[in-house]
Amino acid sequence: MSIDFIVHEPGDMVGVVVVEGVKAGQDLTGWVMDGDQTLQVKVKDAIPIGHKLALKDLAVGDTVIKYGVDIGKVVAPIKNGEHLHVHNVKTKRW
Repeated sequence: MSIDFIVHEPGDMVGVVVVEGVKAGQDLTGWVMDGDQTLQVKVKDAIPIGHKLALKDLAVGDTVIKYGVDIGKVVAPIKNGEHLHVHNVKTKRW
């Protein structure tokens, strides 16, 4: 089995894509490092390597958790399987 994205902790809301050429409609396999588990997600967008993939639906104002910590707030609705980046998540620092 090949791994397409990595999730650091079971409660994380995002995974990081670790392969090139992810296209909308693909079924990806993710590896949850803490607990050594796998999960499947159908992506809704093309997602570049190194970018984040939403693992659940998120609403405007929701806090995004990665590495078990708050990495920002949702500024546009995000569906499970969508690309999560600066167009829909912003830091809370400013």
